[in-house]
Amino acid sequence: MAAIVVAKIKVTDSDKYENYKPLAKHAIELFGGRYLVRGSEPHRIEGDTSEARYVIVEFDSVDTVHRFYQSPEYQKAREARAGAAIAEIIALQGI
Repeated sequence: MAAIVVAKIKVTDSDKYENYKPLAKHAIELFGGRYLVRGSEPHRIEGDTSEARYVIVEFDSVDTVHRFYQSPEYQKAREARAGAAIAEIIALQGI
């Protein structure tokens, strides 16, 4: 069953964050992930929103999400992101 990863990213160092993006893209694609939303700014419909980038990626399963997140390839991306952004990342079971 598909899994959707939702990442809410507050970029604190945009120059440094640019190093993270290609590394993350490589790791996502390595595990069969498919971007649905990448870097989109929210258009508030209801409630409060904070300034953040949103990234939504579809994987084939929650298990694949965990393997992706723990992979050496994504660990390298996370290291590149350190000090460049604050991230909230969740995985949701699809239907």
